[in-house]
Amino acid sequence: MTVHPSLQPAIDAWTQSIEAVHELVTPLAESDWNRATECPGWSVRDVVSHIIGVECEMLGEPRPIHTLPRDLRHVTDEFSRYIEVQVDVRRCHTAPEMTSELDYTIIRRSRQLRNDQRSPQASVRWPLGGGSERTLERTLAMRAFDVWAHEQDLRRALGVPGNLDSPAAVIARDMLLAALPQVVAQDAGARPGTTVAFDVHGPLEFLRTVRVGPQGRGTIDGSVSLGPTATLILDWETYVRLACGRVRAESVADRVKTEGDQELAWSVLREFAVTP
Repeated sequence: MTVHPSLQPAIDAWTQSIEAVHELVTPLAESDWNRATECPGWSVRDVVSHIIGVECEMLGEPRPIHTLPRDLRHVTDEFSRYIEVQVDVRRCHTAPEMTSELDYTIIRRSRQLRNDQRSPQASVRWPLGGGSERTLERTLAMRAFDVWAHEQDLRRALGVPGNLDSPAAVIARDMLLAALPQVVAQDAGARPGTTVAFDVHGPLEFLRTVRVGPQGRGTIDGSVSLGPTATLILDWETYVRLACGRVRAESVADRVKTEGDQELAWSVLREFAVTP
């Protein structure tokens, strides 16, 4: 247990998800590590490499000195180049090497988290580039979200669904919902006075309404709007895949029902991705 109880929910969520990842990949045959995931250009091995790499940086390890090949089409900007280093450096690793490193990384990170004496508000370098800092509390929640999102990438690639309502899924839901006002008001360009309702069903169910105020600023709440401008009805897994940029709106049109202003609804869906 950490000395700060407010950090424990995120730590527990991270622990559950990263151990689920370990359980998923440990029995895999070598060929299964090459299965494609919905992360552009990334295989099962690459997703696990990314998880390991970020956790190693959270442990304070130096980044690998590695030159990327020039033919990686999914590497299109500085951010993708940054995160690709930890991935590409492990592309030659065998299945036993991958599972051994993942196991060792989980052990070390768990020990670090148990012994961490820092305040929840302490500044922590965010490991995914940019030199920015976050509070420890925010960083741990974001790690739980990221590992869970990649756990789901692996589950879809391997055909092993599960944990869509886990503790980390709840953290992911809250983080994704916090981004909705910008998606509707700024990215999709909804006019002042507009209301957009999101009716999500499945393992996690919720109803949220985004309202665009007179100044064009979006807010979100759980109250029901009578006669919203547009309503989006979709299942939780599809919501996650769209919000995490795994699929385009048109490719999951059969899993999304829209009511009201169709142009606005599809403008929102096309701007739904909020993670890089």
